[in-house]
Amino acid sequence: GWLFWRVMECGKWSGQSKRQVILFILCVCACQSAAETLRYSLPEEMERDSFVANIAKDLGVPLSQLAARKARVVSEGNEQLFRLNQNTGVLTVKDSLDREEVCPQSDTCMLVFKIFFENPLQLIRGEVEIRDVNDNSPVFPEKEMVLEIPETASPGSRFPLENAQDKDVGINGLQNYSLGPNPHFSLDIGTAKDGVKYLELVLQRQLDREEQGELNLLLTATDGGSPPRSGTAQVRIVVLDANDNIPVFERETYEVRLAENSPLEQLVVTVSAADPDEGSNGEVRYAFTQTSERSRRLFQLNPTTGEIRIAGKLDFEEAKSHKMVVKATDGGGLSAHCKVQVEVLDVNDNAPEIALTSLTASIPEDAPPRTAVALFSVRDRDSGDNGRTECSIDGDLPFTLTPTLDNYYELRTNALLDRERTAEYNITITATDWGTKRLSSRESIFVQILDVNDNPPEFTQEVYTVSVTENNSPMLRIGSVKATDADAGKNARVTYALVRREGKERPEVSVNAENGDVYILRPLDYEKVRALEVPVRAADGGSPPLSAQALLRVVVRDENDNAPVLLHPGPESSAAGELLPRWAPSGYLVAKVVAVDADAGQNAWLSYELAKATEPALFRVGLHSGEVRTARAVTERDAARQRLIVLVRDRGQPPRSATATLAVALVDDFSEAHLRVAEETPPAEPDGPLTLYLIASLVCVSALFLATAVAAAVAKVRRCRRSESETLPTFPTTATESNAGSLPRSYVYDVCLSAGTVNSEFRFLRPLFPCFPAGLPPGPGEQRGSMCSQDAANLGGEGD
Repeated sequence: GWLFWRVMECGKWSGQSKRQVILFILCVCACQSAAETLRYSLPEEMERDSFVANIAKDLGVPLSQLAARKARVVSEGNEQLFRLNQNTGVLTVKDSLDREEVCPQSDTCMLVFKIFFENPLQLIRGEVEIRDVNDNSPVFPEKEMVLEIPETASPGSRFPLENAQDKDVGINGLQNYSLGPNPHFSLDIGTAKDGVKYLELVLQRQLDREEQGELNLLLTATDGGSPPRSGTAQVRIVVLDANDNIPVFERETYEVRLAENSPLEQLVVTVSAADPDEGSNGEVRYAFTQTSERSRRLFQLNPTTGEIRIAGKLDFEEAKSHKMVVKATDGGGLSAHCKVQVEVLDVNDNAPEIALTSLTASIPEDAPPRTAVALFSVRDRDSGDNGRTECSIDGDLPFTLTPTLDNYYELRTNALLDRERTAEYNITITATDWGTKRLSSRESIFVQILDVNDNPPEFTQEVYTVSVTENNSPMLRIGSVKATDADAGKNARVTYALVRREGKERPEVSVNAENGDVYILRPLDYEKVRALEVPVRAADGGSPPLSAQALLRVVVRDENDNAPVLLHPGPESSAAGELLPRWAPSGYLVAKVVAVDADAGQNAWLSYELAKATEPALFRVGLHSGEVRTARAVTERDAARQRLIVLVRDRGQPPRSATATLAVALVDDFSEAHLRVAEETPPAEPDGPLTLYLIASLVCVSALFLATAVAAAVAKVRRCRRSESETLPTFPTTATESNAGSLPRSYVYDVCLSAGTVNSEFRFLRPLFPCFPAGLPPGPGEQRGSMCSQDAANLGGEGD
């Protein structure tokens, strides 16, 4: 088929040479189609879409040829059991197969299918054997079997038992029987000429009704599966008084032939058994034994007269014969058996069945003659002439039927088509069998004549705008584009693709080729990319294809993924030092916390609040400005060292925050010599918990030392305060008018803060303005220094 296709493409061959090559290839393909048969094996009960075989690999056909030649699989019968994937060449089961339903009462289950190729036409026969698995347990017709045995029965007497039925076949079918331990009976398993096993209960020890009038035995049937399955039945033995004659049938085997359309209640045969005994021991009753459930449903046995009549509809196609065993039992419990064999004769009761395998519902008006339109099969379940069929087309139409492999027919055009004259055809195919009373069936095929591809796709919008939140998950669907095509069939099938621009990096989005869904390939960052614009192309399935373009615009929405960043005080410093004069009034600017947020919109709106402070009532923070100001005037009772923690928070959901730590030193005055600055030093963490004994000893030993130290400290503090009042000048009240929140730029200070010490050093280096005598105010626009001496004694400050 591939070689034929290649030859058809070639345009350099002469007309006569091309016809010779094509004729040779067609002969080879026809021989291969008739000779090739693919055989596979598959266990039953496999799941849906289970793997059967790789058809492309087994046939040596490239995968591209499967779709190009429209390869498909067709099963015999009305139900399609297999599916062929044209993209992978894999043959799978359409649904789970149950061997007992597909092939009832058959040791082997062989399903036939055919692989159909077009351009050129090729049919390949395939067979799949459904292997049996052990999924059915043996089942006895009755859970309890009752045997009435006279006590005069001698050892070695045999009594038939009902066989168990197992729907499985082969090794999974019924394999063995076993009987529970007992002192009177053993089990003998025999095999009939037709291979069916039968059971007989063998008496090993004389029965004594006076000793035991009834026995209960457990009969077990086991199959050969792995693991094996089993079924059980109770055998109840009723011991009777003496009955020395058993019933005798007129014939050992009754053979009957019946037409499958025989009516219900029709007499099949009458079995008869005679018993020379008198009374109840001579009264014979009949019953089926060792008979399948199907045969019991189809035939009815009169227990008194022995008449067997039809009780169900016979079907030659389901079962060609039925075998039954009739047991005749007298009143004393003695019984005999005979066989009844019914052969079912076929009649023409099934009309032919037409099954479409391939149908081209639409063909172009320029299609040449002999264009394949449809492939179908005709099947008649009857046999002989009743199953032979022939096909014809009703009316004078430009189509013809051509028989192919087995019962397959091709519907082809036999003339040029004119769409302007006839736009569509309704073709009726009639299939008739060759029976005496001929039966037929019809199938209608609708064929539409199409124009060529002359309409390009059209987008519903020129620009599609979609939005996505940054930090999105990969392969997130954010929207879709839609284009329509006025053509029909494959000419209207629209596929979507992004238009790549030369020199552009790989796009951040993708478009589903089938439905136009738009996906983000990777997470986006709003701080880097605010929007994307990508052109999208929609192309139809015509030949040549027509296309259109639209613009896809992706807008990135901001997400609160950045916490505020402190610019002042810097994040590298643990705490920023600020100076606050004790004469500062309410609203005095101490410091300003400056922070930024990389997000946008509400996520970047920052608010400031005082999270923690040594004196919470002394300070307040501007909600939006970050300015730290005094909430009231500073008093002498306020601690000389203040520690503030300012919380900076954005308005995102959830909000993010950062904290700034400020160390504020309260000073009495600014001086040229000294300025005492307090530095907060966090207390050292103890190495660990002290035991009770250590605490007691330390208290006892250190009590006297602590008392002495406290007294000395009090005396020293009093001297220091007296020294400060004599040395440091007082700032005038006009200094409170400044709201800069920092020291005047006219001073340059050298501040030395030593962590862990009691005293800190603050040294004034040089004045940037003239000094004024103590007690004289500065002029307008001038600032006042504290002292004009070069060096002054260090002022002691208490540490925290």
